[in-house]
Amino acid sequence: MKKLLLMLCLCGTFVACGEKKSEDAATSAAAGKKVHLTFATQEVGTGAYQYASAISNVFLKGLPEGSNIDLTTESPGGVGAPIVLENEQCDIIMCNAGPAKWAKETGILGHEPTKNVKTIGGGLGRDFVNVLFTQDFVKKTGIKTLEELIEKKYPVRLAIKKMGTMGELSARKVLEAYGVTFDDIRSWGGSVDLLGGDAIKIYIQDGKADMTIDHVASGQANTTELCMTKDMYFPQLSDNVLEKLSKDGFDYVSVDANTWNGQTNPIETVGSQQNVLVSAKMDDETAYKLTKALCEGKEELATQIASLSYFDPAKAWKPSQAGTDLHPGAERYYREKGYLK
Repeated sequence: MKKLLLMLCLCGTFVACGEKKSEDAATSAAAGKKVHLTFATQEVGTGAYQYASAISNVFLKGLPEGSNIDLTTESPGGVGAPIVLENEQCDIIMCNAGPAKWAKETGILGHEPTKNVKTIGGGLGRDFVNVLFTQDFVKKTGIKTLEELIEKKYPVRLAIKKMGTMGELSARKVLEAYGVTFDDIRSWGGSVDLLGGDAIKIYIQDGKADMTIDHVASGQANTTELCMTKDMYFPQLSDNVLEKLSKDGFDYVSVDANTWNGQTNPIETVGSQQNVLVSAKMDDETAYKLTKALCEGKEELATQIASLSYFDPAKAWKPSQAGTDLHPGAERYYREKGYLK
């Protein structure tokens, strides 16, 4: 089956092509030699595609004239992204810091730990763990925190994203930080339904679920619509749990009041921000140029995608943002700028 392939050239135009695997993954950008790279992302029309398109255009401005970047729609999303790169199906891919960390340390989605995955920086966006109870559930049970829920072993009906998504992994990690699992909830007489984002919204609207745990961005459509059509309650995760999660691939995030309809107070939570992963086989000069272009193109990126205004090059190298080891070319840039000592 043919896969959609879009080529970005220096002029910013897109050319449709057939299936093609990059043969120039390790091409040197030294001495002005043009490079050819593949950037795996999700299908056209998704937020992931918008990110990849904007970042590719910025990358090209930092590469030698005549270079190009092919956008391929081969990425399964943030969780599976390190595996695509490890299998040499692309040169560049976007991920989240958490999955990049877990893929390296323990392996992910049944795969062995990655060995050929590096990053040029993270902190691209402002995603966060979002926990919601329905107001009906709170009024019925008096439960307002996950601690109370777990202490009472209440048979809650939990709706989360499908297995292998960032939403599902985030829900799993949150519960693990409290010392419980999906099976524990089921043993209390509760349920755990793994659904698509739209289905979760409908489940809660129809009274088939009491709560959800997800990993979202501000303004995410399904959550926005849910909070506009159903009275929701916004529990605060405990400081102890936030600290545990901050050591396991997440970073602290403050969610402003009124981010969601009915949310009158700020929420302290954690999130796993997006990063850019590259092959360890990429030459240092190319990785350096990509890192420089990404960091120095911050303002341009922010004008195209509002959430990229949160990108801070001075922090992009930090483990909580980057997720995995920096490519040596990227490390060189951050040291030159004085960000990394």
